[in-house]
Amino acid sequence: MLKTNDIAPQDYRDAMAHFAGAVHIVTTDGPNGRRGVTAIAACSVSDSPPIVLVCLNRENPNNKCFLENGVFALNTLAAEHQELSNAFSGLTGLPPDERFALAEWETLSTGAPVLKTAMAAFDCQVIDTKDLATHRIYFGKVTGLRVGVNLRPLLYHNRGYRVL
Repeated sequence: MLKTNDIAPQDYRDAMAHFAGAVHIVTTDGPNGRRGVTAIAACSVSDSPPIVLVCLNRENPNNKCFLENGVFALNTLAAEHQELSNAFSGLTGLPPDERFALAEWETLSTGAPVLKTAMAAFDCQVIDTKDLATHRIYFGKVTGLRVGVNLRPLLYHNRGYRVL
């Protein structure tokens, strides 16, 4: 029999701060609007077919457009993108259009904004979602791919940016 413990949310966040993760900007565009958010919770699911997943807070009503548009791009950031990451996290208070104005974007297959200087960009069609607690997990079939120059990746660890 497994022993269960009540884990306080702050204790959980403190423990998760010890995870190091790549920093991404997840973007969407379509009939339900353009949006971009900074995210750490993203990973590969499969290479055949190529599928990635990203977890976004579903308690933020602005994130609903990812589901409604049915597309997203996962843009992996380099060290030079720290200010861009801050902007898309909401820390700077910039409105969405001004956030996108901070960098150059293009589109591949879905119409979701792809950061031209990203280390890697995965353009995805949403093929499934799963709501769990406060977040929605988006599974995206990669329909377009762009690999940038081999730069130093931007990581997030212990509540701060790090560079590998």
